Amino acid sequence: QVQLVESGGGSVQTGGSLRLSCTASGLSFEQYDMGWFRQAPGKEREGVAASAFDGAARYAESVKGRFTISRDTGKNTMSLQMMDLRPEDTAMYYCAVVRNGNPGQWYEEYEYNYWGQGTQVTVST
Repeated sequence: QVQLVESGGGSVQTGGSLRLSCTASGLSFEQYDMGWFRQAPGKEREGVAASAFDGAARYAESVKGRFTISRDTGKNTMSLQMMDLRPEDTAMYYCAVVRNGNPGQWYEEYEYNYWGQGTQVTVST
């Protein structure tokens, strides 16, 4: 049974940093493409960043230069380092994985098979 568990969310002020983690069980990370999504109240879920099984990283324009996605296959853990946080980054953040995903569609929810329960990030002014 595949399970993804996010952690690391919290409340910070504008300009602050947070590091989210996603720990997986029931699968071998090195065979999966992974992504981080977020959903703010009243908005659709959007792709934030993705890490392909070959290590290629992709980011939404809104977070480029501020967020960094990484993975530790030995620990079956994926991370999202978030810096220079802004109020518009406030959302529930989710990790997701898919095997043999379409890199061109990394930002689409339907590409992913398994999802975590989410961790809340709140950025205040």
